[in-house]
Order: sequence, then C-alpha cells, then structure tokens
Amino acid sequence: MRTVVFDLDGTLADTSADLLAAANACFRDLGHGDMLTAADSLTAFHGGRAMLRLGFSRLGPFDEAQLDAQYPRLLQCYADAIDTQTRLYPGAIAAVEALRGRGFATTICTNKPAGLAETLVTRLGIRPLFDVLIGADTLPTRKPDVAPYAAAVERAGGSIARSMLVGDTDTDRRTARAARVPCALVTFGPEGRDIARLDPEALLDHFDDLPDLAERLVR
Repeated sequence: MRTVVFDLDGTLADTSADLLAAANACFRDLGHGDMLTAADSLTAFHGGRAMLRLGFSRLGPFDEAQLDAQYPRLLQCYADAIDTQTRLYPGAIAAVEALRGRGFATTICTNKPAGLAETLVTRLGIRPLFDVLIGADTLPTRKPDVAPYAAAVERAGGSIARSMLVGDTDTDRRTARAARVPCALVTFGPEGRDIARLDPEALLDHFDDLPDLAERLVR
C-alpha cells in the first residue's frame, strides 16, 4: 500500500502560539515574564526544550539542569491549553481525505510526545483520518532516526519503498534521507519558501496540490 507520512507541528497544524504560551508560562513562574514572542515560531516547531533553551539564553548564562527542571512544567502547561490557538492549515483535511480516497494510507510521525499528539489530533477532529500515529516516545528513538518513520509506514500496512514524508523542518528532511524516500516540505510554515534550501524532492505551497504530488512521487 502506498503511504503518506505527515509531520504534525508546522505541517498539518500551526501549533506555535500554544507552544510558545506554554514556554512563557514557565518563565513567568520564575518571575521573568514572557521571554518568547511570535517571531520565535520556528523555534517552537523544534520542541519544548528548544524553546526553553532560547528563553534561558536571553536571560544570560544557564545550565541544562535549569532547562530540565522546567520541562515537565512546560508539558503540563501545554497539555492544559493544547488547542487554544492551534489551527489546521488550509486544505489539510481535504488533502488527507483525497489521499485516502485514492488508496493511500495516511499516518503521522511526530516528535511531540505521543499522548499529547493523540490529544491534539482528537480535539482537532482529525484522528480518524490517520491509520497510525507515532510520537517521540512511541519507540526508543525519534526522528531523524528512521525507526519511527518505518513504524509509521509498516504499522499501516505499507512499505517504505512506496511512501513519502510531508514535513516542515530539517529534521523531516533528514528523516526522509535516512529512509531513502521522497520528501515534500511545506512553504506555509515560518521559513516560507526559504525551506527550499534543504533541497527536498518537492515544495508544497498549498495542501490542494498534495494528492497529485503524491501520485507523482510515490509509485
């Protein structure tokens, strides 16, 4: 079976505002106020630790123990308001439905903890559109290691040789290279068309283009 594997944050949904809010809650608890702004959305798509690291760096010297101490608090803040400002990108639902109508399996492979990812896609109303969801803690490794990607394909009944990845970051690009599969990177994320610097097999300007693109890239 042909399979399209999606990243979640920054690919299917713009989750940056809720992620940044969770990180800023940690800094407010420490008495520093908000250390991150909407201009840091790209960092948000690289995960909670990346956001904390950036915020602490703006306060001066810090050590990883400070970051580690705040990470559980960040996850809790995020879980408490996971879909307050998060929105699916235009056309995402229609594109996934179209792929499934053409016989593709559709799955998610994300570096968000699996429990949070399951909660988010359920609240967004899209969980039934995906055969499998692999999170950061589903397996011992996470993207760009190939194992989570392989699991996302194989657990859906597909084969890696007949699959592709849709993502938005260098992590997704490296994952696709490790799996030796085509990669389409979205241009509606924070990097815009500058994401072309990663030399993916395709750039995706709008989800309307994805079904035909998948037909070309996955034989």
